[in-house]
Amino acid sequence: MIKLQVIGNLGNDCIVKDINGKNVINFNVAHSERYKDAQGNQKERTTWVACAYWVDKTTVSQYLTKGKTVYVEGYPEADSYTNKEGQPAATLRMRVQNLQLLGGNSGANDNQGAIQGNVTNAGISARPVVNTAPNEVGSDDLPF
Repeated sequence: MIKLQVIGNLGNDCIVKDINGKNVINFNVAHSERYKDAQGNQKERTTWVACAYWVDKTTVSQYLTKGKTVYVEGYPEADSYTNKEGQPAATLRMRVQNLQLLGGNSGANDNQGAIQGNVTNAGISARPVVNTAPNEVGSDDLPF
C-alpha cells in the first residue's frame, strides 16, 4: 500500500458534487518547499495535489476555503499528459481518507469546533479530524 500525507494550503474553495448518489468534496492543496540550488540561489518549488474526499456528510466543506491549512492523508494517483507547450507533464491526485484542519487564514471568530470528529492532537491544540473509510467507488468514478 502507498500512502500520501500532505500538509499545505487550499488553493481554492472546495467544490461539493453528488456522483451516483455519493458525495465528493474536491479541493486542491499546495505544498511549497524552499531550497538552495547548486549555485546557492534560493529556490521555491510548489507541488499541487488535487484531492477527492468521499463522505456521507459534507458539513466539513464549509471550512475548506481558499488559504486554509490542512493535513490530508490518502491514496495517491498520478497521471501523465502533454501540456499546452507540448512538454510531458504529470498530475498528482489523492483519494483522501483522513482530513485535519490545521488553521491558516482563520479569524478570531473561526468556529472549527463545530465539526464532529476525533481529535488527535488534543495536547497541542484541539483540531477536529474527519475520517472516512475506503469505499466501493472505483478509480473510473473519480471526478477529476
